Amino acid sequence: MEGPTPVSALIHAATMVTAGIFLVIRSSNLFVSLPNSSSLMAIFGIMTAFFAATAALVQYDIKKVIAYSTCSQLGYMLFAAGLQQYGASLFHLFNHAFFKALLFLAAGAVIHALVNEQDARKMGGMGDILIFIFMASSVGTMALAGATFLAGFYSKDVILEVAAFTFSLNGLALY
Repeated sequence: MEGPTPVSALIHAATMVTAGIFLVIRSSNLFVSLPNSSSLMAIFGIMTAFFAATAALVQYDIKKVIAYSTCSQLGYMLFAAGLQQYGASLFHLFNHAFFKALLFLAAGAVIHALVNEQDARKMGGMGDILIFIFMASSVGTMALAGATFLAGFYSKDVILEVAAFTFSLNGLALY
């Protein structure tokens, strides 16, 4: 899905992409009554998080990197929902919307400053010119990575803590 960067910020961070996870959370009564589907959901969540993060490593388009990162975060949310921890999944959903929108808008500012250049290999040295954008995107990146004392740390830590202390073979193995 290709579009202007402000539109990408809305599509990837807040509305279209996360609607599926929100639907899973709203349908929690159905998944609680079907425990095998929850285990399958947790497995697919971990696989999605791993494969999307791996795919993001080989991309050069800055918007594609952020989009694959969104898919990876959706995997974390699906993993939490698969462990039937819907509150942790919703908490990460809201946190993700904020720092991913920040990253898309910062990427849009950099793309605009470089006259529609989206290749990340050609974006070196912009921190001196766009200092405010550099600081904002650094905070968004650290939150996405789960740096201590930022929102991403708390939401990811809750998911990992729940997985570690789930007294089932599935939760502990996937942790």
